[in-house]
Amino acid sequence: MKSIGVIGLGIIGSVWAKHYASAGVLAGVWNRTSQPNFPKWLSSPEAVSQASDVIQIVVADPPAVQSVLDRIVPLLSPNKVIVQSSTIDPESSEQFRLLVTSRGARYLEAPFTGSKPAAEERKTVYYVGGDAALIAELEPLLSLVSETRFHIGTNKQAATLKLAMNLNIAAQIQGLAEALTMARRAGVSDDLFFSALAKNVSYSGVTKLKEPKLRTRDFSPQFSVKHLLKDLKLAARISGCEELPLLETLQGCYHAAAINGLAEEDIAAVIKQLES
Repeated sequence: MKSIGVIGLGIIGSVWAKHYASAGVLAGVWNRTSQPNFPKWLSSPEAVSQASDVIQIVVADPPAVQSVLDRIVPLLSPNKVIVQSSTIDPESSEQFRLLVTSRGARYLEAPFTGSKPAAEERKTVYYVGGDAALIAELEPLLSLVSETRFHIGTNKQAATLKLAMNLNIAAQIQGLAEALTMARRAGVSDDLFFSALAKNVSYSGVTKLKEPKLRTRDFSPQFSVKHLLKDLKLAARISGCEELPLLETLQGCYHAAAINGLAEEDIAAVIKQLES
């Protein structure tokens, strides 16, 4: 089993790192905001890169990935692998792949779906893009933190599919919030609304995950408004997708939520926009 280092200890990266640590394969971690008490904390991304066979990057956006690579790429060699698990656009993915491989190292695009509860239960789903042999080589490692690994094709295809999945999630959350608001305004109870929805063809995993939050108004983040808004903006940069009508509308909805103080809250908090 190869050793792995994790760069980025956000909601998901911190959970994965603890799973790797319990399996005895974690070589080091680093985060821009210092967390020295975290298992295997190291002082820099360079130190994580040197200590690990595989370096998994899970940060906020393409500029954050670039800032990490700017520091660790000079240290890469043919025995190193970069697993890029941040949600980024396909053009950035290709730029990063070329940068990493120019040093002889190998690159795997591995965005994922599944919020904090899924990560804690090792039910993350990866969309992996890259060389089939490399995917097979890393299968034992990635299986420690995930339930399913789909081989999508190229790195650019994997990055695109991830953004497509998040577009669908954004549409479902907005639709769920509006439907629930409509029912509440008509005096329909939440119990009846969700019971009826459970027997409707539109019932989904998103509904199941977010129902408790909408009922109790617990908007602590599993997936924050600001991160979904970032993903919608990245999706709109993909050639041919600039004028997708729902994508454009959803950007407006989540932008309004963010500027109205909901950026750090869970995506289910978009219902507050409708209430106000």
